[in-house]
Amino acid sequence: MSELVQPGRDWLNSRVNNFEVGRDARDRGLEKKHAVVLIPGIISSGLESWSTMPDAAPFFRSRIWGGTTMVRAIIKSKDAWTKAMALDEFTGLDPPKYKVRSAQGLDAASAFMPGYWIWGKAIENLAVLNYDHDDLSLASYDWRLSFYNLEVRDHYFSRLKIAIEFNLNVNERKTVLVSHSMGSSLLLWFFKWVESPEHGKGGPDWVERHVSDWVNVAGTMLGVPKAMSALLSGEMRDTVEINQAATYLLERFFSRSERAKLFRSWAGAASMILKGGNSVWGDESGAPDDLNNSTLTGGTLYNFRPETEANNSDVTADTTHPNLTLDDSMSFILEKVPVSYQTMLASNFSFGIERDEEQLVKNNGDHAKWSNPLEVQLPKAPSMKIYCLYGTGKETERAYFYQNGGYEHDESPNVDFDAGGSAEQAPVCLEPNCTDTTPRAPLDLPLSRKVWIDGSVTLDDKNVPRVRSGVVMGDGDGTVSLLSLGSMCVEGWKRPRYNPAGIEVVTHEILHSPLAFDPRGGPTTADHVDILGSSELNDAILEIVSGQGHNVKDQFHSEIRTIAKKIRWD
Repeated sequence: MSELVQPGRDWLNSRVNNFEVGRDARDRGLEKKHAVVLIPGIISSGLESWSTMPDAAPFFRSRIWGGTTMVRAIIKSKDAWTKAMALDEFTGLDPPKYKVRSAQGLDAASAFMPGYWIWGKAIENLAVLNYDHDDLSLASYDWRLSFYNLEVRDHYFSRLKIAIEFNLNVNERKTVLVSHSMGSSLLLWFFKWVESPEHGKGGPDWVERHVSDWVNVAGTMLGVPKAMSALLSGEMRDTVEINQAATYLLERFFSRSERAKLFRSWAGAASMILKGGNSVWGDESGAPDDLNNSTLTGGTLYNFRPETEANNSDVTADTTHPNLTLDDSMSFILEKVPVSYQTMLASNFSFGIERDEEQLVKNNGDHAKWSNPLEVQLPKAPSMKIYCLYGTGKETERAYFYQNGGYEHDESPNVDFDAGGSAEQAPVCLEPNCTDTTPRAPLDLPLSRKVWIDGSVTLDDKNVPRVRSGVVMGDGDGTVSLLSLGSMCVEGWKRPRYNPAGIEVVTHEILHSPLAFDPRGGPTTADHVDILGSSELNDAILEIVSGQGHNVKDQFHSEIRTIAKKIRWD
């Protein structure tokens, strides 16, 4: 047992071994050539409290997201923490009297907690090739904000543009952009922003002049099924697979409805809603990534059992009623969320698929389209190269079984119908110490039903995808479905419609082969987050930043090429 455990323990804890990939690359003669900017994904960047309110003052300039201070803040004052972390539902910016900003510098996303690295190992290996603050930076950001508001409030994209221009104008180096997860969607938005004559004003050739390569690591290009469950009911596989005692404590401390409300205030998370509709993700008749001879399709995102079967745990594929495809599910979610959230989605994001090239060009002027690779074109940068590196071979949530509960009131403002019929027209008491509230109308009935993941559903039949605790599993990296990770890389961006400059795209899959007793999987992992410590990934990054990207070649362990061809592109 000691012999099995020791290699993973040594790799996890030894500072010497942390530099091993970089030293091997240096010994092969690799030298730094390009500047590097790292762009983290959602929840990776630490967030600091700049609030001076009495309940938040004890945590001033401390991390209330990421780090041990976050845990203390949640335990000591969950209400204050929630108020600070939530965004205003109408403006999408800071709530009144609270102020939270992203941490800055390489340490902003080097580790989430002490000992739990994120970008730390990649930074260490780059340092072996003599990278430092002069030519290596991490563009952290407040991932709660919509991409548009990141520029409005923090001037994030202006700062990123200046940093990349500095690399060329001062250091005389083009930049390699390395993005992870949601950071890849954000980077796609940046490309369109910087080209825009009304926004970034960099011109159509800015990317060509400044960017050498884009390393797209585990990019959420077509969205994440997990986002669909989190927005609908505040759940995901991580919350439904814990034991009953932990579930009870979680619900008592931070209920499903509280989690869903907080998630919905984070407009940035909406960038991970599934894109392409049924054309990409399938329908009742099947999905591109269905297994051969499947009797349950991933094309139905939300599955509901007949209510007569609600208390029957003996469920098979024949007793299920899959009835909500992705197109249906979007409407279903919109029925459950406040009008303010619907407005935010419509003004910031788009989730369709555009097949008309003239319209794709017109979309250059619509920032709501820029994070969707199915509705915008890649930049006109023929010499830039895109590397898609992601993991495969790990069970990943793909669809869900849900259960209906009782009816509930929505979260819309109360309305005094006698005063005019709308919340905006209802009288408001402006007197000091006023405690009057507008009562509900006598016939104000609950309009929607509670829903939650039906954890009693488990299907292990070899002819259907595995279903565990109400979650339908598929291939991916443990977080992002294979369909989202690779489809644009192997098929979408091979089409001139979406890639008019003919940018070369290399797809390099990494097989998930974790060490059995290493808590993070060791150097052979390909998990969505832990892949940032993978030896294979780090070696590929070092080859690319050294100008030897031709050594990183197409590599496939999955059926992504076959799957992507089944998408209804035309």
